[in-house]
Amino acid sequence: MDKAKYHRVLIKFSGEALAGNQSESIDAAMLDFLAEEIEKVTRHQIEIAVVLGGGNIWRGNRSIDRGMDTAQSHYMGMLATIINALAMQDALERQGIHTRAMTAIKMDEVAEPYIRRRAARHLEKGRVIILAAGTGNPYFTTDSAAALRAAEIHADVILMAKNGVDGVYTADPRRDPTAERFDYLTYMEALRQGLAVMDSTALTFCMDNNIPIVVFNAMEAGTIERIVMGEHVGTLVSNVGVG
Repeated sequence: MDKAKYHRVLIKFSGEALAGNQSESIDAAMLDFLAEEIEKVTRHQIEIAVVLGGGNIWRGNRSIDRGMDTAQSHYMGMLATIINALAMQDALERQGIHTRAMTAIKMDEVAEPYIRRRAARHLEKGRVIILAAGTGNPYFTTDSAAALRAAEIHADVILMAKNGVDGVYTADPRRDPTAERFDYLTYMEALRQGLAVMDSTALTFCMDNNIPIVVFNAMEAGTIERIVMGEHVGTLVSNVGVG
């Protein structure tokens, strides 16, 4: 095995990442691009879990604002993540990668149920696992699912993919040209400043369980590979802070 910094990683992509710049819910070209990025990492025998959001298909907050029951809307969002997981599974398998889609909501006809020990065994066998349907519970985001699953499978790091933003900034760099990027942050600094790492519940969980997070630009080719091989890319959020 190459001398990688991380050997078991969990990658979190937003649903919007799958949509790319298209109006379609899933952009085939973007899906293939992300699958190719994951394939580059598998060449180094890195064990990979993937969690996908569902915002490209269902934006629950908008429906909740219009009066929809919150739990109902959240369950619909979970189903959206399953659609994305099946699309990602197909794209990865076209890259020649053995995958398993696993869901927190039982759906035997299309995917395996998520069982922690089975997920770990898939990783040991070199399969990429795609973990869908969040935690299986309403009121918890896919960020929280990523944090929980990372702890359960003993991932070395969460790779938090952002769309067109190469780390954590003092403000949104797409709106504020004076925004400055952090190279390193502690969890507490991110929480106190309300920085866009992940939602506060998930970030607190990562802090309590000492799971480092690397925030990076998903749209830059080769970035995931560079991170797992030890290059500093984007923003590292951990208990240490400044590197």
